[in-house]
Amino acid sequence: MSIWRVILSVLFPPLAVIDRGCGSILIVLILTLAGWIPGVIAALIILNNKR
Repeated sequence: MSIWRVILSVLFPPLAVIDRGCGSILIVLILTLAGWIPGVIAALIILNNKR
């Protein structure tokens, strides 16, 4: 996980997980709309997982 991905996941979480698939983007988008912090946490968890 690069520093740019971490910064992007803090600023706009759905954009940070765009290469992980449609399901990840949808989950992070819903969590971001529900609250910014859950979206950031979900994006960081998804980015931290190995493929």
